[in-house]
Amino acid sequence: MDNNNILLSQKSLDYLWEKQRIISENIANNDTPGYKAKMISFEDELNSNLNTFANRLNPKREDIRQAILESKMRVDVSSEESSRLDGNNVNVDVEEIELARAELQYQYQIYQINDQFSRIRSAIGK
Repeated sequence: MDNNNILLSQKSLDYLWEKQRIISENIANNDTPGYKAKMISFEDELNSNLNTFANRLNPKREDIRQAILESKMRVDVSSEESSRLDGNNVNVDVEEIELARAELQYQYQIYQINDQFSRIRSAIGK
């Protein structure tokens, strides 16, 4: 199936799954001296890639697909200073809120994919 919406949803699900994994790792290392929280990004690169193609005079479906496929996740280590004596900069409250947000976004993406397939089934007549 050649559908950019489904491809975008798939990439979003991959990102949100990895985001939950990284946040869980941060929370698990809350008591590890010197541990620096990790962050994952994807949306900024995706937006930048999509804007590059959207600004063309006549963007093609293949261009949008290429922009989605070329968008990669990036994991960075937080450079925020720690207020703790052990040098750990994990803020469990913030991490738990971000984890809950990522879980909700993941569930929404699953709903979106199911909705897209329901529309396709309806169009086919089944």
